[in-house]
Amino acid sequence: MVGLKPSDVPPPLGVKMASAGAAACIADIITFPLDTAKVRLQIQGEKQAVGGIRYKGVFGTISTMVRTEGPRSLYNGLVAGLQRQVCFASIRIGLYDNVKNFYTGGKEKPGVLIRILAGCTTGAMAVSFAQPTDVVKVRFQAQMNLNGVARRYNGTMQAYRQIFLNEGLRGLWKGTLPNITRNALVNCTELVTYDLIKEAILRHNMLSDNLPCHFVSAFGAGFVTTVIASPVDVVKTRYMNSPPDQYRSAINCAWTMLTKEGPTAFYKGFMPSFLRLGSWNVVMFVSFEQIKRAMMVSRRIEAPN
Repeated sequence: MVGLKPSDVPPPLGVKMASAGAAACIADIITFPLDTAKVRLQIQGEKQAVGGIRYKGVFGTISTMVRTEGPRSLYNGLVAGLQRQVCFASIRIGLYDNVKNFYTGGKEKPGVLIRILAGCTTGAMAVSFAQPTDVVKVRFQAQMNLNGVARRYNGTMQAYRQIFLNEGLRGLWKGTLPNITRNALVNCTELVTYDLIKEAILRHNMLSDNLPCHFVSAFGAGFVTTVIASPVDVVKTRYMNSPPDQYRSAINCAWTMLTKEGPTAFYKGFMPSFLRLGSWNVVMFVSFEQIKRAMMVSRRIEAPN
């Protein structure tokens, strides 16, 4: 299981879900500017640059945003992002071990296919609950705070309400299919790669089950995940941020990108994606391991003798 020695008593489901949600929120707060830069780079090219602004590279994007829109623009959509992680990460990460055990009937050392199936399952489940928060987060991150440029939304709750009134429930769940595809890929790659790297490190006694081991495993998982999931992530971002009539479907969005911008469009924002996913994985998994252990220690102290 993720984060457990064979001799450890598995933590209860509630502890794992709470730890995953809290750790993901910590990771989001720290890495959110990278995610915002990634979104801006991904949507660049689908329409004419507003105010003549063009972004070049992750740090160039961040500096341009700070110069033209102010430092607060880097955290556009943070509230929706934290709402997303509370219901999203707690399901996709917190339920992973339990779903894996369900598929194996409780057997130890499940195979790679079982781990992939468990990761895809919890990733798809999480998207089903958290999709509206992701739509609002992406739209806020894409929104430019420039004088003379009309803002689509002025607040998180107003955004939920306006999307529902203008686009209906379908608007709040817009891009669910590419998002399920993306998060099934991300979740199974992220968790399975973390699982496998960590197990290999511990099996060969390269590191003990502590922070350096968690750091290496999380960084490796972040790189592999970015390579596999980046094309779907770009399509998802473009489609969720688009006005109602711009694309007929996510597939039409992907085809439009391919024909108008070429195959390299699918890897727009790759560097910020990797920097964000790599750093997000490191912060999240390290925090997850520590919060989970702290909660287990607290439960043992509070338990009656």
